[in-house]
Amino acid sequence: MRETTPQPIYLKDYTPFGYLIDSVDLTFTLSPEATRVRSRIAFRPNPDASDTTFFLHGENLKLISAAIDGQSITPKLTDQGLTADAPNAPFVWEAEVEINPAANTALEGLYMSNGMYCTQCEAEGFRKITYYPDRPDVMAPFTVRIEGAEKVMLSNGNPGASGEGFAEWHDPWPKPAYLFALVAGDLINHPGQFTTKSGREVELNIWVRPGDEGKCAFGMEALKHSMKWDEDVYGREYDLDLFNIVAVDDFNMGAMENKGLNIFNSSCVLASPETSTDGNFERIEAIIAHEYFHNWTGNRITCRDWFQLCLKEGLTVYRDAQFTSDLRSAPVKRIEDVIALRARQFREDNGPLAHPVRPESFVEINNFYTATVYEKGAELIGMLKTLVGDAAYYKSLDLYFERHDGDAATIEDWLKVFEDATGRDLSQFKRWYSDAGTPRLKVSDDYSDGTYTLTFRQSTPPTPGQDEKPPRVIPIAVGLLGPNGDEVQATQVLEMTEEEQSFTFTGLAAKPTPSILRDFSAPMILQRDSSNAERAFLLAHDTDPFNKWEAGRALAKDGLIAMIREGASPDSAYLDAITAVARDDTLDPAFRALAMGLPSQDDLAQTLFDGGTTPNPQAIWDALETLRQARAQHMQDLAPRLYAQYQVEGDYQPDAAQSGARSLANTALGLITRLDGGAQAQRQYDAADNMTQQLAAFCCLLQAGKGEAAIAAFYDQWQHDRLVIDKWFSMQVVQAAPDQTAAVADALTQHADFTMKNPNRFRATLGALAMSPAGFHHASGAGYELLTDWLIQLDPLNPQTTARMCSAFETWKRYDAARQDLIATQLDRILATPNLSRDTTEMVTRIRGA
Repeated sequence: MRETTPQPIYLKDYTPFGYLIDSVDLTFTLSPEATRVRSRIAFRPNPDASDTTFFLHGENLKLISAAIDGQSITPKLTDQGLTADAPNAPFVWEAEVEINPAANTALEGLYMSNGMYCTQCEAEGFRKITYYPDRPDVMAPFTVRIEGAEKVMLSNGNPGASGEGFAEWHDPWPKPAYLFALVAGDLINHPGQFTTKSGREVELNIWVRPGDEGKCAFGMEALKHSMKWDEDVYGREYDLDLFNIVAVDDFNMGAMENKGLNIFNSSCVLASPETSTDGNFERIEAIIAHEYFHNWTGNRITCRDWFQLCLKEGLTVYRDAQFTSDLRSAPVKRIEDVIALRARQFREDNGPLAHPVRPESFVEINNFYTATVYEKGAELIGMLKTLVGDAAYYKSLDLYFERHDGDAATIEDWLKVFEDATGRDLSQFKRWYSDAGTPRLKVSDDYSDGTYTLTFRQSTPPTPGQDEKPPRVIPIAVGLLGPNGDEVQATQVLEMTEEEQSFTFTGLAAKPTPSILRDFSAPMILQRDSSNAERAFLLAHDTDPFNKWEAGRALAKDGLIAMIREGASPDSAYLDAITAVARDDTLDPAFRALAMGLPSQDDLAQTLFDGGTTPNPQAIWDALETLRQARAQHMQDLAPRLYAQYQVEGDYQPDAAQSGARSLANTALGLITRLDGGAQAQRQYDAADNMTQQLAAFCCLLQAGKGEAAIAAFYDQWQHDRLVIDKWFSMQVVQAAPDQTAAVADALTQHADFTMKNPNRFRATLGALAMSPAGFHHASGAGYELLTDWLIQLDPLNPQTTARMCSAFETWKRYDAARQDLIATQLDRILATPNLSRDTTEMVTRIRGA
């Protein structure tokens, strides 16, 4: 265990830095084990600051020299940085440091990835490059010179002079240090060009390792679509002459929005039909859009401090969701987003890691790059847009860009823009940012003499440090359906502001069936007594695609809960209703495939726990398997027809139409495999000319117990492609039976291609274990022990990835005493590890203290 307890940082303690920066000049002399960084920074006193201490962050740096206005000084050094006496007037700071990129396995700061120099500075990585006020509210233009033997040397902004052994870059837009980027290595570019709406020509490049140049075309088109969409929808034009993307194998995150030089995890930009699934293509398209959209919502307007992280991330997630909805299917995108929100963010909100969208304190900021900040932060933007309306939303965004361009802003700045643009008081809405937890919305109804009344009651359970939660403003989108299925009340947004509130609808000839929380208009748990007959009615007739899907999910979930608790048989009402949906060719194939999905193991476990039942992971898995088998038998005539009907002819395209067809066909293949033992899956595997079809068949063969030959064949075919082999690792763990999951994962960690130094490979193996609840929570405790063994090994090398993986244990208090004891033992093992990182210490301490 660490000798000292990491101390929290509080939002209330924010003070401006004592100095402003007019310019930053950096010179890098590259060497794998001894890179020299020379800095020349023009400071001047900040008139708005009360504390004039001249403190520069710095970690793992070897200081060679330091000077102020040309005079050598000897600053006071600590593990966190340096302090020096500075004049109360403008001055120039100069320093030279030495760093070791080759030894930087944490992948934060300047590090090496397969012989390539790369940086990752968000949130606090720049302090591992040179001494600097490494905080987002300190912004300055950067000029960078890179000296080395590398073929390609890149940094932020526009290129300057270059020649044998050097390249210079200048970024004219003031930016915080977390947006600094440098890449140097043997790279090949896939070029492109974009003409902005004002007629400027922008050079585009995707830089990759030799051999990957054939996987860039889709990413380049996605970038162009993003640039055009941001001009058309938000009026935002790109502001440099050049936009570079670099694909990096070793990267803790998905991608990073560094100004003019986006750095991407290879898995989030490289794509080809042979190696990438439809899901990979859609994810790449969304991530490229997300990082590009940050150019305005994150870069031109950044956050004042890291407590405001949701200001850039929630807004940009919302914008990339809009983009995907416009390019693909809006209903399908919305359903997929809610599935992910419930799986990750609701789980977070209901456990020891719960925190507000804008937290009040943190120990390690890396631990707050969470689903709450990103996904729930995006939901808050969507609610705000629903409350003020589309026109007022875009009017407010125009004011936001006009008022805060070049600023480091806060949530208060953001809400004030909407108040000024719309005249609304958003003080109650602000509670969504300050209060943790997922609100519950209880609903009752009454019908009398043509008047229908809906009564809502809101509440939010206590979360760590927050016991009392006052009412929030909630936009509740509601529609009403008549007895024949016709819509008698189109969607209306009810604005709830009290703890309990009723709304009436008049002039109705008969009691309607309500469709509540349409399009999931607020991130809440809806609690309403409803019969299976009503859910089947909504599944058949609801005009809102989300609630149509939600009705089927609720029908399946209730049946599964009865199977788990009471040993009931699969619900015939669900089987009949979902078969009718699958048969309805007027519905989008992608929607039907989603509708045929079942609640996750984790969702069922939380539902059982909330209802007072201790969840048994094996019983949950057994019930799901029983229902899947019953559904396959119920659809044994329909599944072959769907499979044949939705085979895609012609050249592969990763568009919405083809992707939806393949999704439904592969869902049908899963049903067929349960009845034919994998014969059809083997035929598809042998004939597949794209990864979507091949991987779906591979998974079916694993599920059917025919995996041994398929595992060998898949590896032999793809062992040269690191991203495809990540899929090979992951699928074997995910498809393993619960009593074999830990053993399969353990065996894969012994494979020659496994390495814990690559985050993608580690997540593909141990992350897959953690995301397989019945296997991870097997009564033997083998899954807990295996994951802990590897987390302890990984922490000294990569604290960020370690800490994030610790969240696998966050739900431990919902399980039985025996499992709790097993998990507690492993959490205590982690905490007892000598020199445990601050990242992991904070995460495990929060979980263990539940």
